[in-house]
Amino acid sequence: MTKDPFIIHRSLLFTVAYEMLGSAADAEDVVQEAWLRWSDADQTQVHDPRAYLVRTVTRVALNHMRTLSRRREEYVGEWLPEPLLTSADMGGDFELKQNVSMAMLIVLETLGPTERAVFILHDVFGMPHGEIAEAIGKSVAAVRQIASRARQHVAARQSRKQVSQTEQRAVVERFLSALQTGQLQQLMEVLAPDVVLTADGGGLVPAAKAPVHGAARIAGLLVQPNRQVSATCVWLNGEPGARINIDGATAAVSFEVKDGLITRIYAVANPRKLTRLDRLVELCR
Repeated sequence: MTKDPFIIHRSLLFTVAYEMLGSAADAEDVVQEAWLRWSDADQTQVHDPRAYLVRTVTRVALNHMRTLSRRREEYVGEWLPEPLLTSADMGGDFELKQNVSMAMLIVLETLGPTERAVFILHDVFGMPHGEIAEAIGKSVAAVRQIASRARQHVAARQSRKQVSQTEQRAVVERFLSALQTGQLQQLMEVLAPDVVLTADGGGLVPAAKAPVHGAARIAGLLVQPNRQVSATCVWLNGEPGARINIDGATAAVSFEVKDGLITRIYAVANPRKLTRLDRLVELCR
């Protein structure tokens, strides 16, 4: 019996939707709606099921993005993408790991919906301009221009220096060791002087409502007397991150590292965004 193309490509479709929305819960909704559309389609007329399904997910995701933009205007505090527990190697796809990292997802949030869709479909998933044009209802020439503009936008905001997973994990483990033992000076030594902490509590748990700047200030917030802290290094969105519990409150924490120091900390404590931390999520291209 031939396996349904939707089942074959489901992980890909989820990855596309997640890249576009930054939310696994919303990505699941998009994939479910795409499944309903696929079920109603005359599949005998579909010559390339993979391309057809990706186009369908793209259209549905674009519709969701308009709703999400209104929802995020009412969001309490800083909004961060939903972190996902992934394998360390993600099938050895280095480019995919870069593109689904927390840092990249945050850069993608600065793009408009159409620019984000075009960049993801072309630069991440390698879809030809013609297929993208069909998916988003634009001309091929317009898609080329949008792709170029989006690529320049992303490049201007991306970190110029790539850090190996080995180096990043070593830095993260130093951070976690200092945090768990309450060693303020050791924690300061692993933080860049101009480090920035962004926390997302969604108004459901205590969290800074604006980014916190500076190593001394951040270390002082994290290391306090009589605080109960446990932490584990985990792989979040293809990179070494951490699951941290402070006085009973859990956060999934991602890091940006440069020259052996942490330059950015992204702490997601909103419990609605932590529901997938107990199971691996497969992301693929």
